[in-house]
Amino acid sequence: MNKTNTNKLGILGGSFDPPHLGHLKITLESKKRFKLNKVIWAITKKNPFKKKSALNLSSRIALSKKLINKYSFIKIQHFESKIKSNRTINLINYLKKKNKNTSLYLIMGADNLISFHKWLKWKQISEKCQIIVFDRMGFKSSSLKSVTYKKLGKNRLKFVKFDKVNISSSKLRNI
Repeated sequence: MNKTNTNKLGILGGSFDPPHLGHLKITLESKKRFKLNKVIWAITKKNPFKKKSALNLSSRIALSKKLINKYSFIKIQHFESKIKSNRTINLINYLKKKNKNTSLYLIMGADNLISFHKWLKWKQISEKCQIIVFDRMGFKSSSLKSVTYKKLGKNRLKFVKFDKVNISSSKLRNI
């Protein structure tokens, strides 16, 4: 890594149950708009806010790798056994320690912004990385009225408007 703070690492975390074109599109858009050098898809074994994953972890990792195979700047990783946690703040702390002189960008959908204030140490997350929020069909109004948006506003949140992909992992699971 060079000594200046020019390296930019994006983090898209989640269960990816299953991974889909929406994940890829917001990753590509994040790279383009924020000039990210690399994006990690941090696949969690279990989302703390969900009951159970439909697909097992190895299947979700394999499907993710297949989806991103022609994009070398995207890396698929599972950190939980390494950092002994599935909490975003612990992942951010780990990545900051491992990637000195790198700016971190947490990528999420507007649906996650609505409940972001319930995440463990959410304010610390916002202090340690720039948060990129992508508009999702039916969530813009609620996300802009959220506790998080009101507390952090435009200083720590970048709300991205773009051609939405009207798809979600939960919709795919119900097909």
